[in-house]
Amino acid sequence: MSLSVSSEIGKLEKVIIHRPDSGISRVSPKRAEELLFDDIVFLPKMQAEHDVLTDILKAFVGPKNVLEITDLLTETIKDHPDNKNLIIDRVQDYEELPDSFGEKMKALEIPELSEVLITGYLKNEDFILFDPIPNFIFTRDIAVVVNDHVVITKASKAARHRENVLTRFIFWRHPIFRTLRDKDQIINLNDLNLFPPSRQGQHVSLEGGDVMIINKDYLLIGCSERTSMHGVHLLKDTLFKKNVVKNVVIINIPDDRSYMHIDTLFTMISEDEIVAYKPIVYDGNSSNVFVHKSNGDVAEYSSVKRFFEAEINPDIKFIFAGDGRSPYQEREQWTDGCNLVALKSGVAITYDRNTVTDHAFKKAGYNIIKAYDLLQNIKSGAVKVDKISKTIIHIPSNELSRARGGSHCMTCPISRK
Repeated sequence: MSLSVSSEIGKLEKVIIHRPDSGISRVSPKRAEELLFDDIVFLPKMQAEHDVLTDILKAFVGPKNVLEITDLLTETIKDHPDNKNLIIDRVQDYEELPDSFGEKMKALEIPELSEVLITGYLKNEDFILFDPIPNFIFTRDIAVVVNDHVVITKASKAARHRENVLTRFIFWRHPIFRTLRDKDQIINLNDLNLFPPSRQGQHVSLEGGDVMIINKDYLLIGCSERTSMHGVHLLKDTLFKKNVVKNVVIINIPDDRSYMHIDTLFTMISEDEIVAYKPIVYDGNSSNVFVHKSNGDVAEYSSVKRFFEAEINPDIKFIFAGDGRSPYQEREQWTDGCNLVALKSGVAITYDRNTVTDHAFKKAGYNIIKAYDLLQNIKSGAVKVDKISKTIIHIPSNELSRARGGSHCMTCPISRK
């Protein structure tokens, strides 16, 4: 299976996820803002909810095609004798740790080392080596597959920088990505020689939640709280130089915690349907759009809606979070009512808490089913996965939703049909 993604709604074939790890249980109220985690969650419940997401993904793409990032890290370390010391040295240097801490990590067996590199906690000694990285559950942000290339992203906040260290290590050293490396199909935004700061000192930052590939010719990138315009333009120029896409669409959205990435405002769930937050995506002029074409031309639109109608699909339909009504649209955008991942066109996963948005789905002709019920029906043979259509799948969300990220955030597709 080749690694390639040319749309948001093609049949999902392979995806990277990360189960909430024990580091999340060390996030305290005093440090929650610093660690970019909005709430204090109950980890066992959060893990149980994430397991339901994982089970749904496995039911649709097969267990071997749902890749846990901890396993990828372990496999990468095992792949070459030098890899263990290499990643320890990199993390030790980034975290500014004394040599004694590095020696503790080098004494670990590889599976335990992988967990420590993520959680920062040495369980057998009750020893905290460094901070957790609770946002690692949002694997959408770590990398983006654009047609047959991978873009390794660069987070804007220091709390996510160790995620980036581990991600770069995996994509550069894991065997599954070897062909991409050999063909020079990995674009690393952390390469300061290729992606330097601007003359005015603006740094490159770009997270995967701000990147969507609509089709093989159109890539959308949001300029948001977490993604810098300088980074967007450098990536655009690189994509054009390498002939990866023909159009790079830059979407300016308000610099606001509620609208952290463009996938908090809209996601595609079929060829002609977008789930969206009406006030910004559909109404007004707060999300101006610039379409940069590889021939140097630029087109401008006053909203995401007008862009899609003019350049992607004149018959595009919008399904609104909170049914487009206040105060429900504000409430349900906040709890990721617009943040869905499509398993294939017309079949998508969302949280079970956005009840007014569910009404909008039903008006649009969608069936809604709880993940538990669907899994049971699949197991019993009452439902065949390939026959499911026009369906929204509910996953439990009491704890997951408090982390401020939905199913789109928690999945990093690396292969779609």
